[in-house]
Amino acid sequence: MYDRTFWEQLWEKTLREHPDKVAQRPPNAQLIAEIGGLPPGRALDAGCGHGAESLWLAAHGWQVTAVDFSAAALAHGRSTAEAMGIAARIEWIEGDLATWAAEPAHYDLVVSLYVHVAGSVEEMVQRMASAVAPGGTLFMIGHRPVDPATGARTAAAGQVQVSVEEARRALDSSWELVIAEERPRTIAVSGVDAVIRARRIA
Repeated sequence: MYDRTFWEQLWEKTLREHPDKVAQRPPNAQLIAEIGGLPPGRALDAGCGHGAESLWLAAHGWQVTAVDFSAAALAHGRSTAEAMGIAARIEWIEGDLATWAAEPAHYDLVVSLYVHVAGSVEEMVQRMASAVAPGGTLFMIGHRPVDPATGARTAAAGQVQVSVEEARRALDSSWELVIAEERPRTIAVSGVDAVIRARRIA
């Protein structure tokens, strides 16, 4: 169900019917809190959607590679970057994260937020981690499909997203886990996010 066609149709519909709401959607608050103090460098936003995080990173001095397989979402992000005067700081790439490969050990920061994983979560985490340069940071968030407090299905029900357990298994001794915990969602009344921040030490 959650394939490339699904997401493209969803983005096209959302951008057609609610362009103002998409334009006003802020970057992820946890990203800002955790990454805001890092010195800017090269960043990969894997599964960037309409680009809120890519735009924020670029506006704060990062050189960003933004990857998503929705052409509609990328077009929105690209036009917003041009309007903000930061188009030169973002390279927009249409690619499927199930097959697209980043340059190894190239980025000072790799971000992947709420990406529905088609396949093994551990393998996905390892592929994202492989793009981080020594000393760089991997930052991932996954939304749990069931709220552990209530047992209710969440907006991610039916999806496979990053979890704390699988991220821990995927990252070996060359990584320092700075944060690996579940946190209540800040943008909804219920639900839990898995938040992973790791630094590559070798």
